Amino acid sequence: MNVARTIVAGSVALGLLALTACQPHDFPQYPANYREYAYVTNQGSATVTVLDVVNVRLDRELPVGQNPVAVAASPTRNEVYVLNAGVPGGPGSISVIDCEHNAVVATIAVGSDPDSIEVDAKGELAFVANRGSNSVSVVNLEFRHAVTQIGVGEEPDSVKLSPDGKTLVVANWGGDSVTLIDAETGRLRTILEGCPGAVSPVILPDSSKAFVACSGGHQVMAIALAKPQPQPGTEAQPATPDRLEALMDVGRAPVHLALKPDGGEVFVSNSLSNSVSEIYASTDEVGDTYMIGEDPVMGLVTRDNSLLYEANLQSPDVTLYSIDDGKRIGAVHVGDGPTAMAFSGAGHLLFVVDSRSNDVAVVRTASKPEAGQVPLFTMLPAGRNPGAIVVKAFRVK
Repeated sequence: MNVARTIVAGSVALGLLALTACQPHDFPQYPANYREYAYVTNQGSATVTVLDVVNVRLDRELPVGQNPVAVAASPTRNEVYVLNAGVPGGPGSISVIDCEHNAVVATIAVGSDPDSIEVDAKGELAFVANRGSNSVSVVNLEFRHAVTQIGVGEEPDSVKLSPDGKTLVVANWGGDSVTLIDAETGRLRTILEGCPGAVSPVILPDSSKAFVACSGGHQVMAIALAKPQPQPGTEAQPATPDRLEALMDVGRAPVHLALKPDGGEVFVSNSLSNSVSEIYASTDEVGDTYMIGEDPVMGLVTRDNSLLYEANLQSPDVTLYSIDDGKRIGAVHVGDGPTAMAFSGAGHLLFVVDSRSNDVAVVRTASKPEAGQVPLFTMLPAGRNPGAIVVKAFRVK
């Protein structure tokens, strides 16, 4: 008998018992046609683990392409897109998952060593950062093919589309730079240099400004995004170009930026300083820096802008930080190597991907810290070396 598997199965059973014991107000009451799943990429097993969020259980494990590294959900279709890096130096691909049947229905070729995927608000296009090709692939999701590649800087790590759909911000990890692209035309607008190990771009809700972490140093770059020429007869402000607004000192090796939903602050995960720095987005001022945990690698802010959850890669803990109170208020003990997180659609559950223990911790976000510790709800199994996660909710007809 596999002892580890028995322990996991027991944990799942206990979690489901706990779920049935909860009061109705603790969890949403779903209609019969409601579905919600979490999709977890497993680099070591070339699979995606599908978790049933409604019933908090393992649904299935799907084979995808080799070395799946990222995943994104369509905002308009019942589809999820898994980015497969493939073999080093070789072409990558996108596995298209039909969420209603949880089956792979198509594969789309992209560039070499892809690392990041972003889907536009209409669900029509995907943008893929190809680290090995020094490019961004533009993919037509309806017709299942890449329509073009746009040259960017060296070894692009991540790509982000502005909320207004007009700007692509590409963080070039190897080129220590940021490329800004007109998303509507594919035209290169600006290259900003001086950001060692550029990663993790975020963009304010009004699309006015972007922030990029310089992971090879100790700074965050603030970029004022271009404003287009106003229409004749309007009183809009005159057009302005993209420009570097500030380079702000934070902790060592900032590897991830977490933006509050209201756009007021950016929280910087400083992996080598074991801290989180708070940036005021409107003024580019760095507020306090807080000791948070051992090797923080990802932050996630609740939709009410009140709490920051911080995953600490070199510990089995996710730390809770109260934004309003400006202090660390507790932690939740998860698995080994927490590396990625996602909230359920209703926000009542937090899913934490544990890269070394090959599982996913499920945390009830309504739980209040008692003696500084939030109780873990349950653990669910994943494949080998899980990494990225996305949640997709929908209704079947």
